[in-house]
Amino acid sequence: MQEEYIAIASTVFFFLIALEFFVARHRKCHEYRINDGINSLSLGVMSQISGVFLKFLSVGVYAWVFSHAAIFDLSEDSLLVWISCLLLYDFFYYWLHRMGHQTNLLWAAHVVHHQSEEYNLTTALRQTSSGAVFGWVFYLPLAVIGYPVKVFIVVALIDLIYQFWIHTQQIDKLGWFDRVFVSPSNHRVHHGVNDIYLDKNYGGILIIWDRLFGSYTEECEAPVYGTRSPLLSWNPVRANLQVYLSVFSDAWHTQSWRDKLAIWFMPPGWRPHDLPAYDHNFNLMRTAYNPPLHGAKMWYCLTQFTLVLLITTHFLLNYQRMGWLSESAYAIWLVGGFWIVGGLMETRVLYLKLEYLRLFATMLMVSVSSNWFATATLALPIRIAIVIACLVSLTALHFSFQLKFTDSISA
Repeated sequence: MQEEYIAIASTVFFFLIALEFFVARHRKCHEYRINDGINSLSLGVMSQISGVFLKFLSVGVYAWVFSHAAIFDLSEDSLLVWISCLLLYDFFYYWLHRMGHQTNLLWAAHVVHHQSEEYNLTTALRQTSSGAVFGWVFYLPLAVIGYPVKVFIVVALIDLIYQFWIHTQQIDKLGWFDRVFVSPSNHRVHHGVNDIYLDKNYGGILIIWDRLFGSYTEECEAPVYGTRSPLLSWNPVRANLQVYLSVFSDAWHTQSWRDKLAIWFMPPGWRPHDLPAYDHNFNLMRTAYNPPLHGAKMWYCLTQFTLVLLITTHFLLNYQRMGWLSESAYAIWLVGGFWIVGGLMETRVLYLKLEYLRLFATMLMVSVSSNWFATATLALPIRIAIVIACLVSLTALHFSFQLKFTDSISA
């Protein structure tokens, strides 16, 4: 059920992204950068792939608690149940979101959503692959109260889908709406790294929670987007691991056993007393990360991203019929595609070699077997078409990336 809703919503999302793209070009205001858009969308698709493996946490634990500890027997047929669940879900989302900015353990997952130095509808789809590991805890009160699993799933999707449209700079302030609901203006504040905007406006649907709990501020100057520790990469795997690795490194190097644990629950930017303090000076006028990507190289990356994206749809619609080994192999193949495209957008030599390897491996796979990751039997014409597509991609890769990569460029 969840996959069907997401598939339908995704069609609308991509239509609106295209619309915003053309509106921005027409206005010559806040135009898209293709590399940043590909990076954000790659992270969003990867979050859906990881969600397949973490569903036992995001939904499974909720279902178990509901079955064993629900206090009330609430009906799915009651409108009051649906409305109250949505309000309570949004309330708990506010606290999950707020704690996601105030503790390293949760920030390590949530940071992915803030790494983009652009702010458009692709940013809305820029989601973490590890958020479900701890985020489920905040919603367990709903299970204990007795909200059915179906109600919880649909309400969670409503809250998530609502937040898509607020990630735009093409809509100005909306008057009274801004005072009650989370709006583009309110959420631009949340993504800003300006001093006055840090850790503000956490609401999902209602901005009332921020007003009640003292975390609201109004948009009053142009926000600067990104994080205070810029990612400086189009690598979606690195994006997901950035803060985890940084905090783990500090936990490893500190001599205090207490700090090795405490650091995970401290605010971002905190370091143990025996490690050098971070330099908190931040230049709001810095140049956004934007390594050159033009012409044939851009089109190659965009085409390969689109192909992997489309194939991911097949995975999401068929994974339930797969064994865990095939499911994992398929997921690794997909994530590898997004990872390599990210590296190619940085014109790094390692990823050029990996792309050759990926294309040759795909050709070999369909040449020796008609079984596509245990999900479908490929007819001979389809297998031939895949081989031809790989050969065309190899040719395009060779002629597109004529840039002389230097071995000194790190992978």
